[in-house]
Amino acid sequence: MAQTQALAQSLSWRDYYELTKPKVVMLMILTSVIGMLLAVPGMVPLDVLLIGNLGIALCAGSAAAVNHLVDRTIDQKMSRTLNRPVAKGRVEPMQALLFAGVIGALGMTLLVVFINILTAVLTLISLLGYALVYTLFLKRATPQNIVIGGIAGAAPPLLGWTAVTGSIDGHALLLVLIIFAWTPPHFWALAVHRKDDYAKADIPMLPVTHGEQYTKLHIFLYTIIMVLVTLLPFITGMMNWIYLVGALVLGAGFLYWSFMLMVSKREGLGMETFKYSIIYLMALFVVMLADHYILPAQTIGAV
Repeated sequence: MAQTQALAQSLSWRDYYELTKPKVVMLMILTSVIGMLLAVPGMVPLDVLLIGNLGIALCAGSAAAVNHLVDRTIDQKMSRTLNRPVAKGRVEPMQALLFAGVIGALGMTLLVVFINILTAVLTLISLLGYALVYTLFLKRATPQNIVIGGIAGAAPPLLGWTAVTGSIDGHALLLVLIIFAWTPPHFWALAVHRKDDYAKADIPMLPVTHGEQYTKLHIFLYTIIMVLVTLLPFITGMMNWIYLVGALVLGAGFLYWSFMLMVSKREGLGMETFKYSIIYLMALFVVMLADHYILPAQTIGAV
């Protein structure tokens, strides 16, 4: 009996952990941490690094839990999301709402008390943008949902920057712009792979409303825009040649996958492009960090 109860508790813990979309949040926190480190020439104070990112992560997890709650009927129709905790009934809607409220309030409290009001306000705007504006409205209203709503998911490096400096800087906004430009080709590649799921759930993703070939062309075009945007940190003097080389090499890889997705009939290219896009963003931000500490820019904060 004790073993059964322990198993139930373990499953419940995992279900609540899944509500926070931990893999997505981890990628967000990577960009937040690097945003913090890029904001200063030396090391970020340890308390800001730990408490700031914990607060941001809790708020991001809260928004993710709201997404699970709002999308539960949609998730039941899609094979990718069928087994999510709320969709499957392992976590009741009210429990998910309470969980989202508790961790969101805790995250906001940490940011207000230990970091600064600006970061707390920007985090709240980002949370509401994803959980309410995107999930409740944009996702169901327009095939441009991920383009418009992508700004909420692009905020973490700015949040990291403001947590350290207490101010909004042009270079921090460049980091936001990079993720904003990256989001459409990243998410549309998944949408191509999961087109039938989105059609079944009646979600107007671009491949459903305009067809796969139209979407693949736009993935390629947005990838070109994204690569051009990634050159701005070098052009503005924020980054040096290490970043430039890394951005060009990684960008060439993204262009290759998006081009192959557009012209090839090979099965599974949508998912392969999607997976590369995640590696791309992680690697690009790590290259930024390497450039920042190996060849410190002379113009931090000068945009």
